[in-house]
Amino acid sequence: MRQLSLFCFLFLSTFIHAQQVGDTFKSIPAELLPGISEGNKTMLLVDKDKTTVPYSLGEIEKVVHTDDYLQFKTSDVGTLQLKLLPVRDDSVIVCLIRTVCTNVCDSHLSFYTSDWKKLDSKLFLPDISVEYFLNSSPKKTKNDKYAVSLPDISPISASFSETGTDLTLKFHYKERLTDEQIQNLKPLLKSDSVILKWSHASFR
Repeated sequence: MRQLSLFCFLFLSTFIHAQQVGDTFKSIPAELLPGISEGNKTMLLVDKDKTTVPYSLGEIEKVVHTDDYLQFKTSDVGTLQLKLLPVRDDSVIVCLIRTVCTNVCDSHLSFYTSDWKKLDSKLFLPDISVEYFLNSSPKKTKNDKYAVSLPDISPISASFSETGTDLTLKFHYKERLTDEQIQNLKPLLKSDSVILKWSHASFR
């Protein structure tokens, strides 16, 4: 069923010729980036240098601008990333990453067609949880479970580099655990970061 759904999406996906991320950003829906006007968008895209413009929620700063990637600082604690990911030679999807960093960083990823129709994230991204960063078969005891239990959210951030399509996931556990919990977790921890590769229209 997953393969059939993905095939249908690829068949119906909008065809793009030399699509650049700036063209996609210009049409971003207001609910995904509230408070930004058409004039703000134009000012942010004038060139590829860092640019800061005022908008209704404060200031928005463009930090990175390449042909297929944009990164913005939307507040003191928030960032927004747009990445164009190829699914065929003439077609792309948009990966949007919203990250909030207060005491700890946490990201939300979503996927869209180039004209901002939302797609099922399960088609493109595996289920990411705390266990993703642990050894494949850790010995489970009550203490182990206590060590990896985190309050309210799973603090995992996601980011792209300026080039390429690799997605880096980082597990922010030190900010949320006591020293004792950290020591209990370390033997179970495979890594505090993983890199997912974009391959055949999904991350693996």
